[in-house]
Amino acid sequence: MKLSEQEAELFYQLMWALQSYVNLKLKLYPKIKTSDDYADCDTEQKVEVRNALYKNIELIDSFVQENPQNFSQENLSIVSNWKNFISDNFYIERLLKKYTVFIQEETVYGVLGISQAFDELIHYSNLPQYVNTVLLPFKGKIIYDGLLGTHNISFGGGIKHSLKETYLRGKQNNRIIESLERSLEGSQHKKNVKPLKNWKPELEEIAGKVKKLKGSAGHPAILSPAFSLVKASVEFAQIAASGDNDYETLNYALEKVGRAFNKTDTTLYREEY
Repeated sequence: MKLSEQEAELFYQLMWALQSYVNLKLKLYPKIKTSDDYADCDTEQKVEVRNALYKNIELIDSFVQENPQNFSQENLSIVSNWKNFISDNFYIERLLKKYTVFIQEETVYGVLGISQAFDELIHYSNLPQYVNTVLLPFKGKIIYDGLLGTHNISFGGGIKHSLKETYLRGKQNNRIIESLERSLEGSQHKKNVKPLKNWKPELEEIAGKVKKLKGSAGHPAILSPAFSLVKASVEFAQIAASGDNDYETLNYALEKVGRAFNKTDTTLYREEY
């Protein structure tokens, strides 16, 4: 996933204008005087100016106040939000249609490419990829700043599994960060929250029916433990659907399911067919 062509063009227009301003203020490359000149300069020069920007982040406020390019207030707001940048090393764990998964310790980000999607820059077979970059807010999304440093490191199964678990845990608990603009992120989250269905009536009905399940002499030996497994599973589902978020009670009910499963498995193993 990447920005639209119009969004990518706007990003580079704003970023080159800002970095050109930083270059002039800090007198890093005096011969580069305009944003057009800066856009055409080599990557090494851009890296130096970009690093200087994040070390002198107050220059963003100066740029917004002076507004040398006569940008609209909306565009100046985009630039101002770049003060919320995150500069660090990240693991790129997977490439999804919606975004690319960046992991920093236990924090998971959903990041978009700019003019190129990340799957055009990194092959699936090279994941996870350890990179150094800067994440930026952009119109309610997270992008990187256009410069991506890669580390030629191979990872074993243990690290790959750990990163996968970090992603899945973040996904399961709705902790994947998709915006660095907190107020916007919060309002979007509220809009996207759907009311949960109340499963209690259906589960109570099922529980009433499974109570009648009983194995007896003359029936296959597998029935009794199988019925116990069904009852324990329904009980676990009732607790899970209660909304109490009582981990201790949930865990106890799950252990009960496990015991019922083990008994069923043992009975099935002993059965002679």
